Amino acid sequence: MNAPPNAPLYNKDILRLAAGIPHHQRLSDAQASVEKRSPTCGSRITADVRMADGRLADMGLDVKACALGQASAALMAGHAIGLTADELADARDKLAAFLSGDSDDLDFWPGLAVLAPARGYPARHASIRLGFEAIAEAARQADA
Repeated sequence: MNAPPNAPLYNKDILRLAAGIPHHQRLSDAQASVEKRSPTCGSRITADVRMADGRLADMGLDVKACALGQASAALMAGHAIGLTADELADARDKLAAFLSGDSDDLDFWPGLAVLAPARGYPARHASIRLGFEAIAEAARQADA
């Protein structure tokens, strides 16, 4: 289910997500940490991870991003625990494909439809991808 094309870019759902990012504390005993930064807007997300049995067991985030980047990080953090590094990389790739217009699928991750209006704003895409990119790379490093 996608948001209507004329939906506002910043709405109460985006702002609510941005204000409630799960796992918003860095991990002191992370197996891997990755920082991703958007050169377009300066948004930055650092993801710390711990893997167990090939799955994301715990994560910590430091999010310094616009409301869209924060909302995307919140959606990612709300559903990433328990996934494998490959599943997280697949989600990262599917989000990038959606934002670039190569796919219309948002069903791969719960709640992403709220970000659908941002598809028409390429300058916002890097910030929206940051959390997914950081967690996928950190999980891959920790699982190596």
